[in-house]
Amino acid sequence: MRRLVSETEVRPRQLILPMFVKEGLSAPAEIGSMPGVLQHTRDSLRKAAVEAVQAGVGGIMLFGVPAERDAVGSAGTDPNGILNVALADLRAELGDSTVLMSDCCLDEFTDHGHCGVLAADGTVDNDATLELYGEMAVAQARAGAHVVGPSGMMDGQIGFIRNALDEAGLQDTGILAYSVKYASAFYGPFRDAVESQLAGDRKTYQQDPGNGREAIREVQLDLAEGADMVMVKPALLYLDVLRSVAEVSDVPVAAYQISGEYSMIEAAAANGWIDRERAILESLTAIRRAGADMVLTYWAVEAARWLDR
Repeated sequence: MRRLVSETEVRPRQLILPMFVKEGLSAPAEIGSMPGVLQHTRDSLRKAAVEAVQAGVGGIMLFGVPAERDAVGSAGTDPNGILNVALADLRAELGDSTVLMSDCCLDEFTDHGHCGVLAADGTVDNDATLELYGEMAVAQARAGAHVVGPSGMMDGQIGFIRNALDEAGLQDTGILAYSVKYASAFYGPFRDAVESQLAGDRKTYQQDPGNGREAIREVQLDLAEGADMVMVKPALLYLDVLRSVAEVSDVPVAAYQISGEYSMIEAAAANGWIDRERAILESLTAIRRAGADMVLTYWAVEAARWLDR
């Protein structure tokens, strides 16, 4: 009876697995602040991606960790950079068996850790950054990404990337817009995962946690610029915002269950304070109930297997 009348369900196809690939690794390395999550080698990435597809996940979001960084994030636009060669590896291995997504942002590749290039006064140069985002998007699409995910929160990034892709003949490449991305304290473990060089914060271009109406304006701007999907990040801390976005968006809505949310549940479960499996599934259900069509979660593979047993 409960199954018959249940209002919200989570299915494996709605889950997207974020993955990390690091240049120069000889073996996979566990991320200390994210138990169970790995920085992959190119070989281990392929194997783990195949396992994810076999579990039924709907997509993979790939992040690259380069061996060298510079002020303009050159490794991110280089076709031979770690993210682009790993995308090519996965597309060759997986074909179209899952949706292959890529992080279209400079923060992993810059020596200052910001999501864009810096002006002489140390501020992020929005328009100069857009030029590089266009190059990144084209390189990632050519490497095999079905969808690019601009996460930098630069003004006008969706329209600029859409034009760059179209001009390169890549009209079929989709854009998952990180439309609503808050300046959250809960990104810490992710920054360990990508070995971020950031000192300070990103409050000048990410959103104020107290602002809800601003989120809707950001979504509307991205929709007008051609976003194929929009996202709210973080997820659990912003379920009210997620619901508001779902009510106005005419494209699919994603939510990112971020590293800090993951690590809190893992830490509490490791201490025996909560039931791990129940807590994970309850958190995913809450995100779906709030309005997410898709959820980026580090538990995607494990949860998919639970859901299908």
